[in-house]
Amino acid sequence: MKFKFIILFFLILSCSPQLTTINQKIPYTSKGFVYIYNDIDFKDKIIKGKMNNNIMQVSHQNLKTGTLIKISNPKNNKSIVLKNNKRIKYPEFYKLLITEPVAEKLNLDPSLPILDIMEIKKNKSFIAEKAKIFNEEKKIPSKAPVASVEISNISKNKIIKVKEDINQIFIHIATFYSTNNANFLKERILQEIQGLDKKKIKIKKLNNKETQVISGPYTSVNLLKNDYIKLKKLGFEELDIFSNE
Repeated sequence: MKFKFIILFFLILSCSPQLTTINQKIPYTSKGFVYIYNDIDFKDKIIKGKMNNNIMQVSHQNLKTGTLIKISNPKNNKSIVLKNNKRIKYPEFYKLLITEPVAEKLNLDPSLPILDIMEIKKNKSFIAEKAKIFNEEKKIPSKAPVASVEISNISKNKIIKVKEDINQIFIHIATFYSTNNANFLKERILQEIQGLDKKKIKIKKLNNKETQVISGPYTSVNLLKNDYIKLKKLGFEELDIFSNE
């Protein structure tokens, strides 16, 4: 599939730094849906590893074990820092695997579990504080065993409607310095992906230096998931999801 390699090369040359994939020099950042762990999905082999749902744990399948990860709820600005407990395989649509106490700590809406994720590089000023954070978070019990089962049904193609108080949900595909490049990518996406709603692919100019290519809005998580998978198959390695444009 020649276009896959062409578009990857094009993105490397033209996109802004936020589209950079995980590497050792630039901290990883992303935004999107997280998977709330439960033992049922582990037993059904949807999740390829076991976690302790009585304490705060997170798993990112691409970051190294022990990596410090800051996760934030964009709806209420609550955030915590945790170590990447282990590398567990989970459905690719999701950005991170978290236990129920993490969702509770952040007051995460189980019907729309969107979080900001950022890798934190270790430094001297952070060492003392992180030990205190980890010790406090280990004490928080799980109080929401039902919510995670509801979210896991996304992977089983059960339709979940977005709540009325959420206005819009979008996929952030790419950011460019040139509006011409953004329009070029939009046209290629529409040419290459069959069955994609043309009205959903939009150009959003942020300022004089940045123009985004986005897809949306979506009225259900499953509709968003279908387009997300189509875009990933085209060759995009990192796609962010955001709400309330």
